[in-house]
Amino acid sequence: MKSILTLLALLWLGMLAPAQAAGKWVTTPYAPAKVVFEFYLDDPNKIGSALYWVRSLSNTLESAPYNYPPDDLNIIVVIHGTEIVTLAKKNEAKYREVVDRMRYYAGLGASFKVCGQAAEDYGYATTDFQDFVEVVPNAITELAHWQQQGYALIVPQVLDKKIDIESIR
Repeated sequence: MKSILTLLALLWLGMLAPAQAAGKWVTTPYAPAKVVFEFYLDDPNKIGSALYWVRSLSNTLESAPYNYPPDDLNIIVVIHGTEIVTLAKKNEAKYREVVDRMRYYAGLGASFKVCGQAAEDYGYATTDFQDFVEVVPNAITELAHWQQQGYALIVPQVLDKKIDIESIR
């Protein structure tokens, strides 16, 4: 008798328990972007991954349902880490893939700005950089300036992947 009551109680509780809800897709009403990215990387080879952050922002806003033209996106990338070397003309062959990606984004209206103080530390002059690069006096001052103009600051986190997705799914 006790086991029948227990079974009935469990069945009754099961009927009252809510079904597991599923996630749902939402379309946030994004406005055109005003973003300044800060690239300060410890390895120049990480710039490719950092550029995916720029791609993620621009692809989302240029696609449906937003369909903003590239001219409506105000994207600035301020560079002041080891990735500066990727923008030196003398290193173009070594970093061709990321240079081509940056040139593509620059063609869509993104601005690439290199810290003049960091460039000096690397022994670079303004003329040493790709033609789409602007050299600014100081990265930190530049970042502060654009934030004061209402630009959102995004600092890409580029980590060394130690675990593959399949093993943690």
